[in-house]
Amino acid sequence: MQEAPLGTPDEPQQQPKPSEENTSQAEETRAGGMASRENRLSMSGLAFSLGALFVVALSLLQPFLRNFIPEGASEPDWYIYILYLIPQLAFCGAAAVYFVRTKQPVKNFYRPTKPRFFLVAVLVQFGLLLSLSALNEYFIDLLGLMGYRSTPSPMPSNTTPNLFVSLFVIALLPAVFEELLFRGILTHGMQEAGWGIVPTVLISGALFSLYHGNPEQTVYQFICGAVFALIAVRSGSILPSMTAHFVNNAAILILMRAGAEDFATFFPFGVYLALVIFSAVCLILGLVYLIVFEKRGNENKGTPRAKYFFVAAAGGVFICAVEWIAALALGFV
Repeated sequence: MQEAPLGTPDEPQQQPKPSEENTSQAEETRAGGMASRENRLSMSGLAFSLGALFVVALSLLQPFLRNFIPEGASEPDWYIYILYLIPQLAFCGAAAVYFVRTKQPVKNFYRPTKPRFFLVAVLVQFGLLLSLSALNEYFIDLLGLMGYRSTPSPMPSNTTPNLFVSLFVIALLPAVFEELLFRGILTHGMQEAGWGIVPTVLISGALFSLYHGNPEQTVYQFICGAVFALIAVRSGSILPSMTAHFVNNAAILILMRAGAEDFATFFPFGVYLALVIFSAVCLILGLVYLIVFEKRGNENKGTPRAKYFFVAAAGGVFICAVEWIAALALGFV
């Protein structure tokens, strides 16, 4: 009888067993990928710390710059613009260190995404700007009942020429560099390391709020930061959250130029109430869509390799916490 050829059912072909050399190479590849993720996660935390440290270092220039302001004079526009430029320069420097050390392409954070995410981002931002701001007023009132006094942020002269400069310095640059750091480097690093979307969004929002160091805006900035992180994770790009961030800052500047800084007093009560309700509906629908109908991102609840991030970010957290506590204390003085 003729023997069956190799590989027929009569005599299945035996698969070669992986050699020790191949197994070792596979293990090294996995270990290398894990080490790479840990390195980028650690560098994400370090970028946050460097951003906070660079802000403090650049702020040391303020006494020197004040020498050019006549004694007793109010802060000129050029000085106020420099104050807004300082954190953006710090974030740019921190991001540069991150990209040089990790050799990760910047374009990874600016990936093209579906147009619907831009629409959702703008609708959600409309809800944040009106309905969430209205709720935040109650938080400010609560602080006021405890003796806290708000300190308004310095703003340049409210003129039409200044509006275009402000849109660039106060609206566009923060949208670019803050999103690159918080929703790009930090949020992407957390997701790449296998963090769940819930801890990623919450921790990113908390760090965003802590960085701003404004006690009366703590809740508002936390929710904004968390929502921006959710948009970035679901879309796979920081372009939609960058758009929302710019729309928020630009809308505030334009409304201030139009004399509508306080919505509650600028509009008739009925119009104001309708706008708040409509914006709340936009916010809720946008969040429902992002949470229920979009599933991109890690759905687990863990934070693997978290120590690499928090150890590196500890310096920045300490600096920002000290600034937040100092701002809170000054509000009660």
